[in-house]
Amino acid sequence: MLAELKIWLLLLSFLVVSSNMQLHVQAVPQVPCFFIFGDSLVDNGNNNGLPTKAVSNYPPYGIDLPQGPTGRFSNGLTMVDILAQILGFDKYIPPFANLASSDILLGVNYASAAAGIREESGSHLGVRISLDKQLVNHGITFSRITESLGSKDSATQHLNKCLYYVGMGSNDYINNYYMPQNYSTSQNYTSEQYAEALITQYGNQIKTLHSYGARKVAIFGVGPIGCTPFAITSHGTNGSLCVDTINLDAQLFNKKLVSLVDQLNKELTDAKFIYVDILGIGSGDPSLAGFKVANVGCCPVDEIGQCICSKTPCQNRSEYTFWDSFHPTEAANKISAARSYQNFLKTDTYPMDISHLIKL
Repeated sequence: MLAELKIWLLLLSFLVVSSNMQLHVQAVPQVPCFFIFGDSLVDNGNNNGLPTKAVSNYPPYGIDLPQGPTGRFSNGLTMVDILAQILGFDKYIPPFANLASSDILLGVNYASAAAGIREESGSHLGVRISLDKQLVNHGITFSRITESLGSKDSATQHLNKCLYYVGMGSNDYINNYYMPQNYSTSQNYTSEQYAEALITQYGNQIKTLHSYGARKVAIFGVGPIGCTPFAITSHGTNGSLCVDTINLDAQLFNKKLVSLVDQLNKELTDAKFIYVDILGIGSGDPSLAGFKVANVGCCPVDEIGQCICSKTPCQNRSEYTFWDSFHPTEAANKISAARSYQNFLKTDTYPMDISHLIKL
């Protein structure tokens, strides 16, 4: 297994290097457009102008990017940046907040740090763009594409060919259910009831996305949120490597999410939905992937787990899985992106990976 993983990681490195080279030439993308709905794991600047604590447009964020801090919650590229590389785009998908008209046909990133499936999730941090509001913004994009292409039918046909990343749910736990001092959900719902309520709402939101023409949708599960440095520090582990109770809730949500994917594929037969098991991809022995530090972040953090402005981070960033107390380093993002695009294990995605989804 170790030998197989090393071979796969070598292929992964080749894949990412090749995709980096594509950014310097006029590449022909594998899909004409890429749309992104999510939270801080993939936010690339939508929160920069908002009155919120959930911002990252200051150093040391972006320390490994040529342009420096951009609003990405990492030292470098996010998972969707790397996916865009792999897909052959010659530039990263721009944030909705400062979208140029010339970019609109190539896709939009609507993601917002602290955002959730539920409207109130993350509200204690300030303004954020919930999934419902991200879908409203996509409606604006749909209208602009309709105007650009001349008809609603032309816009729909274009959007049918795009890839859609949807990754929500983490903040509905981290910045809602597990913060009883700010939210009442843990008093109002058992873990089972809460997961079911989230999935019901999520399903309706994804159907709204489908109504705007989405036909190739990759839905990313909640990751190992009980293994974040913030969770470990805040809750303790009782001798485990992670906070097991939090990861069990993530597993419960993800199990129901797989069932939702089955339901969507059964009901919406003109589209294809896949599930990406980020919890599984992010679990296991990190040392097998070359990481040496997995329980603390690379940068000094403040009370909410974000990097302290202008404080010097670690030098060996490629050996850390976490950049701050919540978010992966670029090195970890490369693995998640590559394994969602092309499976390393059959369980990485269901019922297929992104490389097969985009060919449908």
